[in-house]
Amino acid sequence: MLNRRAFLLSGLAIYGAPARELFAAGVALQSPRFSTSPFTLGVASGDPSPDGIVLWTRLAVDPLHGGGMDSRPIAVQWQIATDETMSNVVKTGTATASPQWAHSVHVEVAGLQPHRWYWYQFRAGNELSAIGRTRTLPSTQSAIDRLRFAFASCQHYEQGYFTAFDHMAKEDLDFVMHLGDYIYESGGIDRRIRKHVGPEIVSVDDYRNRYAQYRTDPSLQMAHAQFPWIVVWDDHEVDNNYAGVYGENNDPFETFAVRRANAYKAYYEHMPLRRTSVPRGSSLQLYRPFQFGTLANVFMLDTRQFRSDQPCGDNVKPVCPGMRDPKATMLGSHQERWLMNGLDRSRTAWNVLGQQVMISRLDRIAGPAKQFSMDKWDGYEVARRRLLDFLATRKPSNPVTLAGDIHCNWVADLRRDFDDPKSPVVATEFVGTSITSTGDGADQQPGYQAAASENEWIKFYNDQRGYVTCEVTPKQMRTDFKVLEYVTRPASPIHTRASFVVEDGVPGAKRM
Repeated sequence: MLNRRAFLLSGLAIYGAPARELFAAGVALQSPRFSTSPFTLGVASGDPSPDGIVLWTRLAVDPLHGGGMDSRPIAVQWQIATDETMSNVVKTGTATASPQWAHSVHVEVAGLQPHRWYWYQFRAGNELSAIGRTRTLPSTQSAIDRLRFAFASCQHYEQGYFTAFDHMAKEDLDFVMHLGDYIYESGGIDRRIRKHVGPEIVSVDDYRNRYAQYRTDPSLQMAHAQFPWIVVWDDHEVDNNYAGVYGENNDPFETFAVRRANAYKAYYEHMPLRRTSVPRGSSLQLYRPFQFGTLANVFMLDTRQFRSDQPCGDNVKPVCPGMRDPKATMLGSHQERWLMNGLDRSRTAWNVLGQQVMISRLDRIAGPAKQFSMDKWDGYEVARRRLLDFLATRKPSNPVTLAGDIHCNWVADLRRDFDDPKSPVVATEFVGTSITSTGDGADQQPGYQAAASENEWIKFYNDQRGYVTCEVTPKQMRTDFKVLEYVTRPASPIHTRASFVVEDGVPGAKRM
């Protein structure tokens, strides 16, 4: 069975041709003609480096029905300039939009100047895309004095409008970090604001159409075109609460491996990721580092692909023995070693972990009884203890963890031992709410409010929709929770609900 699983996860049984063959398949059509613009899904950039960036688009004249494209590869020209009118072009080239990859384009531009803005555009035949804006990283030895970014997650199309991205696009940001649940895999839900195309998605074409539906949203397109994005997934890009090779409904392994491969392929096709993240069947390399001069290292983590199955049957449960299983893992052994080695070597002033699920302990009910979400780090107590012990003993500079998933805003001081009130705070956690998931919400919900009062390390809780902005300087990291009044109708105003500061050398958040 282990050999069978390794074979399936390698992708050879699912998508037999190596990725390099798929990208090179066929002779590209140089002068295609389209009935309408093929750039219906907009443009995007991501995975910046000091000398480069990934530029993305996907050709789709009929985006919600498979793309509607010619079955042949198509040549796509691209250019990148130092001005928004595209008059001072510094790099050009031609990429191939292959039908095997849904006519998506991933251009890895190199040879750019560090820490500066650029503008880019694509052409296919006589059709031009919108102009996007992007930014390279500073050089690794550059002593920059400011880094500003937003992080977001959980944008269920059916449950509201993406107004948050309209506001985000107006922010002064260096990049956007997306922490997962970019799409939702479910079919129609009750009380829909907008309707998903099709039932629950399983095939690669299903996933492609769902991504296309989200990508046609003008607010989301605007935010992608304004900043480079650094992305990771959570569960809904595949299946609710999936864990490694285990699906939500306990499907046979062989069945779920095919579904996961379909989902991973479509994810890559629609994200500005480098060739190092090309999926190999139902495996995709997504954890990776980004260094912003001497100011900050950002470690993007994948808490879905390598984790053990949730203990005790998943969901919110009382304390059970499986929570303390020493063999259970959230990151997998290779990723965990990679993270700890990276933190050990880091010499930047700040170390930020971008990951998916809440690390802090969170007792979900008031009173003496205790209940925990088995899908969060609460279900993986030994793995969490290893991480917190590492932060306490190795002391990387100013560790801050970011998460999404839970559809609420939270601020927590991460203690080395949550059972010991005298245990030191070793890091700070900021959890961002959803873009739309669970609808309008409210400032406080009785159930979560009671839970927040049960955990003295929790510094803040809020249940409105929105996103979070962070400003990092050598002396502090400021975090602002931006919330919307509503998402079930368009054009909500936005305001800052709360602001916190973490001071250099002092773990733990302080309310401003």
